[in-house]
Amino acid sequence: MAEVDTAWYDNQYNNRQRVPDFAKFLERWAKASVLTRKKLRPRVDLAYGASAAEKLDVFAAATGPLNVPRSAAPVLVFIHGGYWRSLDKAEHSFIAPAFVQAGAAVVVINYGLCPAVTMAEIALQCSQALTWVWRNAASFGGNPDHIVLAGHSAGAHLAAMLMACDWTKVGADLPPDLVRGAVGISGLYDLALLQQTPFLQADLRLTASDVPRLSPAGFAAPAGPFHALVGADESEEFVRQNQLIRDRWGARAVPVCETLPGHHHFSVLSDLVNPTGLSHGHALRLLGLDGR
Repeated sequence: MAEVDTAWYDNQYNNRQRVPDFAKFLERWAKASVLTRKKLRPRVDLAYGASAAEKLDVFAAATGPLNVPRSAAPVLVFIHGGYWRSLDKAEHSFIAPAFVQAGAAVVVINYGLCPAVTMAEIALQCSQALTWVWRNAASFGGNPDHIVLAGHSAGAHLAAMLMACDWTKVGADLPPDLVRGAVGISGLYDLALLQQTPFLQADLRLTASDVPRLSPAGFAAPAGPFHALVGADESEEFVRQNQLIRDRWGARAVPVCETLPGHHHFSVLSDLVNPTGLSHGHALRLLGLDGR
């Protein structure tokens, strides 16, 4: 591949290169997550599958401003990013406090990382994690009939995959509408260009047949709603991908397609946990906790 092509792909998709102080954000997330676990004392490393990576953390709901009883708390499941090849749920506990305070139970899931597993295997792991949440929601005061997803970057892609999942094929006891809605932040929904991105392809190992079956933008539109958001300061490709899922799935399935002013690929998560943030508000609405 020509050097100019490599430079373009890096400019568009290498977020750590685009944001020179990205490490400060990762460090901030990790420190805030340690403090969150000390304060909220979640149930951690609960197994939803057989492998060491198939674990999740559960943060039970507090009684929020709407006085949602613990036995009926909506459940927010957060799926972390990291280009399917890095990061961990332990660095994302900081997502939980704002939603717990609002009256939701929060589950933060882990999954295997490329290249040890394939992206297809990751998607299957996430479907098993959601199956565990539905089957066990009552054990942590959650409402199995009100599960909402939030995902960042690769996590937004996985959230879109789960929105399109045929749950009756995952488990005979599962409802077809297991997921009530999702917020996808800085997501990647068409993987064709990722297959050509040198710094990623070594780990992702996407094949020509992988691209259509792992690109939710090419799927039939799910019932939705899927709320697509991206930082206004992200690359043209990330902004394009955000619009693409609306263009492909339509306004019925993707009623929200917005940019977050002043945010890049890492700072967007501060909007999710900020009670005045746009993405936070969209998540609360999907959870039924915005007072409307």
